[in-house]
Amino acid sequence: MPLWTRVIHEGRECFGTVDGETIRLHEGDMLANPRPTGHSIPLGAARLLTPTTPSKMVALVDNYRALLAKLNHAVPAEPLYFLKANNSFLAGGETIRVPKSYAGKVIYEGELGIVIGRRCSAVLEADAASCIFGYTCINDVTAIDILGKDPGFAQWTRAKGFDTFGVFGPVIATDVDPATLVVKTILNGQERQNYPLTDIIFAPKRLVSLVSQDMTLEAGDVIACGTSIGVGSMKPGSTVSIVIDGIGTLTNRFDS
Repeated sequence: MPLWTRVIHEGRECFGTVDGETIRLHEGDMLANPRPTGHSIPLGAARLLTPTTPSKMVALVDNYRALLAKLNHAVPAEPLYFLKANNSFLAGGETIRVPKSYAGKVIYEGELGIVIGRRCSAVLEADAASCIFGYTCINDVTAIDILGKDPGFAQWTRAKGFDTFGVFGPVIATDVDPATLVVKTILNGQERQNYPLTDIIFAPKRLVSLVSQDMTLEAGDVIACGTSIGVGSMKPGSTVSIVIDGIGTLTNRFDS
């Protein structure tokens, strides 16, 4: 199964497929018929980048039945979502930073991410698979105390748009059935989330179709499928990993 990644190696940006501890380099466009170069580099000698550079991250709310039951929320008739700003994007291995303007709780949210492979608008669900390049791991970090701070306006953009709060990667799996996946979050070695994609309300192909009715999705854009139960806060000095067997592990430190 191809696992695509994008890295810096010896000062140069490059991309390719992960094969054990090796990256087999490619050229051209990762999302549109990339060509193998025949060269490879050691994975350990490269610095991870986010696997794409999205124009936006569309992030879902209330998209798992178990979480809705816990919160006593109704099943939404259509996807509920917000956008994470591109200043928030962060690669695996980098440090999630405590915002200087905020002193409250910061929480992790382990999620599956859909990576868009080509520009698309108003796509039928039957055609949505052709718009999906693959899947990645996401940590939708949130300054939770800001979200409901003002009773007149829920501050989704501010709470989730701080620098370093849009963590995704380190790879994109292009040959995986999302319905078979399980999302786990490990905080300081302890499992905090473990939920199956079979519990999702709006599955990936339907999400791509419905979101694309509202806005054009560009190649490289990411849709975060939302999280389920087990969300919790992180203290500075913590290490958090989002683990999706069949895709990979996204690990970051949280610190001031």
